[in-house]
Amino acid sequence: MESSGTALSCTRAALLLLHLGLTSSMAQKNEFQTGLVGGEVTLNCTGILPESQLPRDSVVRWKYSDTLLCKASHTLPLLPSHKPSFIAGRSDIKMQYKQLSVRDLKLSDAGIYTCEYGTHKVHTSLHIVNLEISLDGHFLQNEVAKLILTQNSSSPLPDLSITLFDNNNNRVTPEIQKKNLQEYIVNLKKLETMDSGTWVCQIHSDSPLINQNISFPVKVLGFQNPDLERKYATVDSAVILSWRLNSQKIKWKKGFTGQINWKQQEGAESHVLLDFDITAEQLHETKKSNNLLFEIPESKPESHIEVKLPKVHFNHSGQYQCQLEYERRHAQSKIELVVMKVSANPAGPLSRGASVTLTCQVSGPLAPDAYLSWEPVNGSKMDIKKSKQREVKLEVTISTAGLWSCDLIEGSDKKISFRYHVEEASVWIINVIIGASIGGSLLAFALGCLCIISGVRWQRRRQRAKRMAQARQHLLENKTCQCQQ
Repeated sequence: MESSGTALSCTRAALLLLHLGLTSSMAQKNEFQTGLVGGEVTLNCTGILPESQLPRDSVVRWKYSDTLLCKASHTLPLLPSHKPSFIAGRSDIKMQYKQLSVRDLKLSDAGIYTCEYGTHKVHTSLHIVNLEISLDGHFLQNEVAKLILTQNSSSPLPDLSITLFDNNNNRVTPEIQKKNLQEYIVNLKKLETMDSGTWVCQIHSDSPLINQNISFPVKVLGFQNPDLERKYATVDSAVILSWRLNSQKIKWKKGFTGQINWKQQEGAESHVLLDFDITAEQLHETKKSNNLLFEIPESKPESHIEVKLPKVHFNHSGQYQCQLEYERRHAQSKIELVVMKVSANPAGPLSRGASVTLTCQVSGPLAPDAYLSWEPVNGSKMDIKKSKQREVKLEVTISTAGLWSCDLIEGSDKKISFRYHVEEASVWIINVIIGASIGGSLLAFALGCLCIISGVRWQRRRQRAKRMAQARQHLLENKTCQCQQ
């Protein structure tokens, strides 16, 4: 009997200890929560009954470490502490479950928050993360963005892994410039205009468990032109050079300035052609140079900067650069103007049995796979002559008249053509004879008319002189008769 009584007592004691342990574990809980600087977080008072089921005299207290922040009851929904807390004006208690809501989070808000209700306590470790992007997220083309990730906690700081996703949700491998447990500095690649949009920084930790996505906007102001753009024109033709800005597309609200300049070759003197000033809604352009005959088109697409050369000369070739300036930072885009000209030696018609040399020349430099080609328009492929790659001059000697074409070809793409007509001498001589005959006839007719007019005038003058002589003779005879009488 004694042994059975002893066993019963041990069983009761074990059940009592188990009950006390469960009660203790239910009375006190530890939680972990992550918040972002500038954001909002809601801290739960886990396990507390809804307000309608709480006794009317119950009071719920929220503390930061051992400092009372605020308390709430049925009669008074929110009772602040005697001294204003560091979250005063940024916090509220959601009365249904006595949750603490904190707005406009700061890095210093990290720490242990405790919800107390009688013997019931819930400890929440608030981990704060802050992400800063350099230049307020406003970049120019080819600039490098810098991200600074900072964390703060009352517990030992975890080792975070950082993953970035661009505006198209593609994973980006960043360059970690600096890494310690409190601050991470990450450099992005050189940004292009296509990188404008919303990016995501994903941070992860296994202990404590953190999975946080932080989105941030990126705006990259620049040009939508290709990195290396060439424009082609023939002598005496018109050409428009155009730079397409993305300011409207990305809704860039801040003003910026810029200019277009030109230099004939690398290392030569640069000439400013025009200045421009762009605000959120307007474009102002000012012509600055008279060294080059150009125009500013009145009608052009939105967000375009353009200059027009109404009559291209061979020496108008070279580099045309459009440069943007924003907060003393610069971005630029170049257009290489390549001009083609054709000449003949000797000039004029082709005599029978003679030959003429046609020269096709373009301003350089050319693309690595570019070459020149001379070919008769209505001839055979046997007569085609090609230059070596990147040669800027090609000559062809011909002995038959006809229409010839000089083509500039890159790869399999014909970029520009210049047609030159070689005439036969006989045709030219006939045209000269016909022209001379017509001109001689007109000249003879004019001379005949002039002679007739001159003859009539001479005859009139002769008749007038004869009449005057007769009048003088008659007067003289009358005087003689009077004297004799």
